[in-house]
Amino acid sequence: MSCIRKSIHRLETKFSHPSKLFLIKHKFIPNGRIKLGGDKSIAHRALILSALSSGKTMLNNFPIHDDALATLNALSALGVKIRHKGKVVFVKGCGRQGLKIPPQPIFVNNSGTTLRLLLGVLAGMNFKTKVVAGKYLSLRPMSRVNVPLRLMGARITASIKGNEEYAPIVISGGNLKGIVYHAKIASAQVKSAILLAGLFAKGKTQVFQRFSTRDHTERMLKLFGANIVLNNNSITLNPNQDLVSPGKIYIPGDISSAAFFIVLASIIPKAKIIIEHSGLNPGRCGIINVLKRMRAKIKVVVFKADKSVNFEPRGDLTINSSKLKGTVVLPSEIPSLIDELPILMVAACFAQGCTTIKGIGELRVKETDRINSMVVNLRKMGAAIRVIKVGGQENIVIKGQGRLCGSELRSFGDHRTAMSMVVAALAADGESSLDDISCVSKSFPGFLKTLKSLKRR
Repeated sequence: MSCIRKSIHRLETKFSHPSKLFLIKHKFIPNGRIKLGGDKSIAHRALILSALSSGKTMLNNFPIHDDALATLNALSALGVKIRHKGKVVFVKGCGRQGLKIPPQPIFVNNSGTTLRLLLGVLAGMNFKTKVVAGKYLSLRPMSRVNVPLRLMGARITASIKGNEEYAPIVISGGNLKGIVYHAKIASAQVKSAILLAGLFAKGKTQVFQRFSTRDHTERMLKLFGANIVLNNNSITLNPNQDLVSPGKIYIPGDISSAAFFIVLASIIPKAKIIIEHSGLNPGRCGIINVLKRMRAKIKVVVFKADKSVNFEPRGDLTINSSKLKGTVVLPSEIPSLIDELPILMVAACFAQGCTTIKGIGELRVKETDRINSMVVNLRKMGAAIRVIKVGGQENIVIKGQGRLCGSELRSFGDHRTAMSMVVAALAADGESSLDDISCVSKSFPGFLKTLKSLKRR
């Protein structure tokens, strides 16, 4: 397929095109500095705990995208006074028992974090709430959260299909008791929902994890003065501790958004990208650790903490073009890079040798089935990729060939699939088209603009 000379500017102007977005790489060598919006996971938690605390909180570098706004709007519907100006959000806390009965069902759009964490909060409220989700989130399983919250005393009804529960969900809370819960699924959202409910429970709440998951909730609870104790793979929350606002919080750049540019710089010859003020939470750095193992040239400079950011490490990343080698990703590593697995698959296609990613079954129940979306697209581009089952575990095996070819690609309505395929298309030979790019507004509405800023002139 011949390569038509279109620039990144053309890519941006097609953002709102009703049919197809054409993605072309022609002598595109990304080079420059970027600073990304605040981390999505941290933003959700900062909003929720600010709302449940006493005092006012100013959140700096707040990400303005669909998911973060879903949590902001949900809390506003529950009576929390919130205003935002650009990337700064001001929250007037109402305390643990200050939320009000919403006048109508709460719509959380397609934000899984909003829904699951909000259920933990609503479990502690002495009123009934109906929560409604968007098209894609309504297809995602919710038993993983509903079951432990019921054990704590919440009354929950949900849409049932087969043996699974889905949104919409009606929850009546109050009179909770603490529980000891051994997590069957490595999920930070499930853990967080239980801990948030534990703020309202009688008796301590304890969660045991088989594999450690991102600890943003634990760090944020400490920042707001909660009585929380961490011990290896267990978290213990003692109740009856009022939360107090720290006043100001700086939300570091989103490492999941940074991952697309880390891979982009790694797989395109002569590329160099510097990412400023990125979050570097150890539970989120799996993508950096694995890519370094694949011989990616990534330099990390960690900042010294100050009072507004000492709950989360952050720093600058410098990424240079690299010759990647295949690797093996173990199940224990999956929680630290679960959101970055799609773009890691793209990196594996450009590596030399075989890459095996083990224990990826959780990708089946994201915004879309990301195993299917990535396998379908990458095979169209000529990748040697297959899914194998070993016992009850699903693994991805990619035989890297150092290149991909342009093709007609699909986003499947999933933001991470869409952005991964944009990166793949920019590094591939020939022309590619993507059926939809609007879904990136879920987590990174400025994605195309940031790409354009890296085009060497």
